[in-house]
Amino acid sequence: MSNYNWCHGPSCHKRQTTTRVRGVKGSKVLRTIKFAVNEYRANSMWKYFCDQTCLHDFIREHIEEFVQLYPRTEALETPIEDPKKTTHTSESRWGNHSWTTTEIKVVDNA
Repeated sequence: MSNYNWCHGPSCHKRQTTTRVRGVKGSKVLRTIKFAVNEYRANSMWKYFCDQTCLHDFIREHIEEFVQLYPRTEALETPIEDPKKTTHTSESRWGNHSWTTTEIKVVDNA
């Protein structure tokens, strides 16, 4: 396997940045970026994309295909304990303030 990948962004070769300019004088082109697949990129989506712009361009172009490959036909659920609400109060020179926090704990069914 090569240690380099070409960016999968559908418009990577059209983006006008100096890092994409290749060729000799009189015959220049904008080329898709080739990048090293290092430890940072190896086990993530970044082994396919040079940056966020190319990633999001790819998603916008192919989102319907993704959903057709992996449709969600029912809701997913995570069991939790009853949420615990706590009311807090505070006094300051600007007056009394109160707020509520809610703690949600996931039930471990392992």
